[in-house]
Amino acid sequence: MKVMKIYNLLISGVCVAAISLTTLTGCIEETEPTDRATEKQIQESSSATSALLMALPAYFNHYSSSIADNNWHYPFGYGANMYIRDLMTGDFLHDKTNYTGHFNRWAQNKYQGDGYVFCQYIFGYYYGFVLAANNLIGGVDVENATDEQLGYLGAGLAFRALLYLDMARSYEYLPCDVTSNINKDGNDVKNLTVPIVTEATSKEDAQNNPRATRQEMFDFILKDLDNAEQYIVNLTDYKDNVLPDLACVYGLKARLYMWVEDYANAQKYARLAINTARVQPMTEEDCLNWRTGFNDISKWMWGAQQTSEDDTVQSGIINWSSWLCNQTTFGYTGFGGSNMPFNCIDQRMYDRISDTDFRKAEFKAPEGSPLAAKNRYIPEVADACKETMTELASLKFRPAQGNSGDYQIGAAAAYPIMRVEEMYFIEAEAAAHQNAGQGLQLLTDFMKTYRDPAYVTRKTTTEEVVDEVVFQKRVELWGEGQTFFDIKRLNYSVTRGYPGTNWYDLARLNTNGRPAWMNFVIIQTEQNNNKALVGWNNPDPSDLYTPWVAQ
Repeated sequence: MKVMKIYNLLISGVCVAAISLTTLTGCIEETEPTDRATEKQIQESSSATSALLMALPAYFNHYSSSIADNNWHYPFGYGANMYIRDLMTGDFLHDKTNYTGHFNRWAQNKYQGDGYVFCQYIFGYYYGFVLAANNLIGGVDVENATDEQLGYLGAGLAFRALLYLDMARSYEYLPCDVTSNINKDGNDVKNLTVPIVTEATSKEDAQNNPRATRQEMFDFILKDLDNAEQYIVNLTDYKDNVLPDLACVYGLKARLYMWVEDYANAQKYARLAINTARVQPMTEEDCLNWRTGFNDISKWMWGAQQTSEDDTVQSGIINWSSWLCNQTTFGYTGFGGSNMPFNCIDQRMYDRISDTDFRKAEFKAPEGSPLAAKNRYIPEVADACKETMTELASLKFRPAQGNSGDYQIGAAAAYPIMRVEEMYFIEAEAAAHQNAGQGLQLLTDFMKTYRDPAYVTRKTTTEEVVDEVVFQKRVELWGEGQTFFDIKRLNYSVTRGYPGTNWYDLARLNTNGRPAWMNFVIIQTEQNNNKALVGWNNPDPSDLYTPWVAQ
């Protein structure tokens, strides 16, 4: 089935304008439930508000059946979007072209224009999630709400800030080497993000809702986070870390200030997040344990938890574990079949990690390497891993309970949304932009205390220290969907084609500075329904880079 044919089926048969407490014009997969609580009912019942609240962490694992039914097996929610972003960097790769090609288009920079399902999925998923957040936010009357409901409101505002910050950093047009901020319609789209839709947006407003500027979006997100900071202290049950707390609000502020390069405030809020967090950095045992390595939500500030009842889990193959856990036998990667790819770390990135850094053991060591003794394999597939798993394949993410064969158990795993380790790296980088020595000291303290007792670096200048901090952050958060934002913000190049590369041929793309594909394109159906977007889209980056070929 051709890509365009699938897309046409989607927009003609599925996409509707969903209207509830707010209106979102565009391609949204959810229809209006007939049993939605009214605002009056919400105010009179904590259980009604609680139901709207718990719809938010559930949306992390939202299964887009309309896309899946058309044989695309990537739409498993927030984790899928994390995976997409990582495949667009130079750190995270498939070792071969997966025969189904579900995620390959993002890695290869193909079909990224406004008329394809790949663009459609990201935009539709995020605004569907925003709609769920707006339902909660619009249903709480601050003047008459109970303390408990104010806590729910604070969480809802934090969720919305998370989503808009992701979208702002993905869709904002920043200069790159192969496209211009003056688009084909002659309009300057530099620093434009996405339309802001809130609980108060009317249908008429949504139909003429321009892309927010960077400053407008920053102000909007900051206001949400300021209010979240005020209200979330009333939230006392974090539902095993699937809901944000005050530390997460500080963490979101740290990310927000990093985006606009306000490094003093980024450093401030990263430290507040560290001091407020209810968790400590993961230990070596936490990270490498074959049963609980990166599937234990209790180790993180904020996470997404899949359950055996989730549609993603019941699908067997359209879920986080299927795509991220190389040691499953039921999934799309690793041992799911002879044609399935392994998720691997970039060769040059792996080589740069010190052998004394235990995080290097999160990847299969080359044959004969003394590091191989540190690799931990799930016993069920240990021999196969040692013999047939691609070198540098990820051992980081584990199926639940280390169960590699039963998807109903193994796929009911968790994945991180925010970890306290990220805050240490934000603090160090933000400090380095202001004072290289201070940033280096913060990095060294973290690395020696938590990751590599033998850590040492000779970097001294601001540029060198920032690069070193960001590199160590990339190692730490490999596979967690954050590296994309740093590469784009810092105008770093992506280099996948080089002698000795382990990238497959079609993905060996090299850029001069940030890649054009990191300026996401807004879908055509949203332009059809929102006249303010007509003529104001980002340039299509598809196929503007030629794969590197060894000489």
